[in-house]
Amino acid sequence: MAPRHLFIRRRDGRIEVRVAESGREFIVKQMARVAAAESDSAHEWHSYLHAPMNPSADADDPLRVFERQKATATNAELALLSAHEEFINDVEAWAWLTTLQIALRSEMMAQGVFDSASLDVKSESEVADIRSLQYVLFELARVVS
Repeated sequence: MAPRHLFIRRRDGRIEVRVAESGREFIVKQMARVAAAESDSAHEWHSYLHAPMNPSADADDPLRVFERQKATATNAELALLSAHEEFINDVEAWAWLTTLQIALRSEMMAQGVFDSASLDVKSESEVADIRSLQYVLFELARVVS
């Protein structure tokens, strides 16, 4: 039996989302956490999305930081808007991909997972969200690339 993929690229270019309801709820929850962290300074992930600036680095120029923040919010909002659709287009797929990448990074930082050694000492229940996000991201990246 062939493996079941979560995302299938159709001949018309659309991407079919074949995620069970429980999986979709998980994905929506992660997208909502990113959107909330973007605007709520008290959110547990906010500091991971807005790391301290390094004035010597061009990437931390205040205008560039604002551009990244705006793009993050826009992608998270677009991902949430399309989260319950049966089919998504390439723009929505990229919004899903970037939003879920941010969710993965934030979840790993929140759990103190900085490398494979720190992941190995966590219990399976502690890394369940991380592994689930990784799986969804790999599946989505397969059809977006």
